[in-house]
Amino acid sequence: MPKIYVYKGDLPENIRFDTMVAVDTETMGLNLHRDRLCLVQLGDGHQNAYLVQIQKGVDCPHLKRVLTDPNILKIFHFARFDVAKILNDLGILVAPVYCTKIASKLCRTSTSNHGLKSLCSDLLGVQLCKEQQTSDWGAEFLTSDQQKYAANDVLYLHDLKEKLDALLKREGREELAKACFDFLGTRAQLDLLSFDEPDIFEH
Repeated sequence: MPKIYVYKGDLPENIRFDTMVAVDTETMGLNLHRDRLCLVQLGDGHQNAYLVQIQKGVDCPHLKRVLTDPNILKIFHFARFDVAKILNDLGILVAPVYCTKIASKLCRTSTSNHGLKSLCSDLLGVQLCKEQQTSDWGAEFLTSDQQKYAANDVLYLHDLKEKLDALLKREGREELAKACFDFLGTRAQLDLLSFDEPDIFEH
C-alpha cells in the first residue's frame, strides 16, 4: 500500500533520496507564465510519495536541493513542461533529467499512445484514474482523491524507466535518448522565451 505524505512550503530536511527520484508537478493550468506552480510530487521508488504544496512567498530550499542535486536523477513524464515550470516559478534548472515520454517515443514507435496512463497500462498492467487532472490544485487543503492522483503520477516512474531502458537498449537508442534528456533544460529555457511558437527548429 503506497504511503502519501503532504507538506506545505517545503520538503523536510531529513528526507533523503538515493540515486533516482520520480518528480511531477501540478499547476493552475498549462500556461507557463500565467498559471502558478501549486504542487511538486516526489516518489522514492519504494511506494512512498511526498507532496509539497508550493506557497506564495515561501522559499523551499530543501526541495530545491533535491531537484538540483547532480547525483540524483530526476525521472519525469513529459519533463519539458515540468522543468520549464519549475525554472519559471522556483528559479532553478532541474538536472539531471530522464523523461519517460521521450523514451517511449524513441523506442515504442509502433504506437502513438505515449501518455502516462497508456504507458502504465501497456508496460506495467496498471490502470490509472485521471479524473482529478483538472481539479483545483491551488486549494489550501488537498482532498484524498487529489492526493492519490498526485501520488500515482510518481509511484510508477521508476518501474517505467526500467522497462523503457530495456527497450531503448534493444533498439540501440540509449545514447540518443540521453542526448534528448540533456537538452531538456535548454528546451525549457526556449519555451519560457516563447520560442515554442514559432519553434526555431522548424523550417
